[in-house]
Amino acid sequence: MTAKTKDGPVVERLTGDALHGAVADLDGWELRGDALAIVRTFAFADFSEAFAFMTRVALIAEKSDHHPEWCNVWNRVDITLTTHDAGGVSARDISMARAVSALL
Repeated sequence: MTAKTKDGPVVERLTGDALHGAVADLDGWELRGDALAIVRTFAFADFSEAFAFMTRVALIAEKSDHHPEWCNVWNRVDITLTTHDAGGVSARDISMARAVSALL
């Protein structure tokens, strides 16, 4: 499936072997049950560390104009990545997952 972003370029949804291969190359990330998103839980020593991590992720998200769905409870940050314009996981999500993981 392909869709145009607000800026015009086409964003392709990854499917089949391309999707599973891309997710397999990501350390700690998993394909959500419906195969429309990738997810990962990050655990930190405390709330301050978790919040600092979220701040660094927010800077990456703004720079790439690709924003995660996330939840923070004390020392835990749950992140879901999907490309709504593509209706599922795209290369943008894989790139964002790599960038987020590199923060650790």
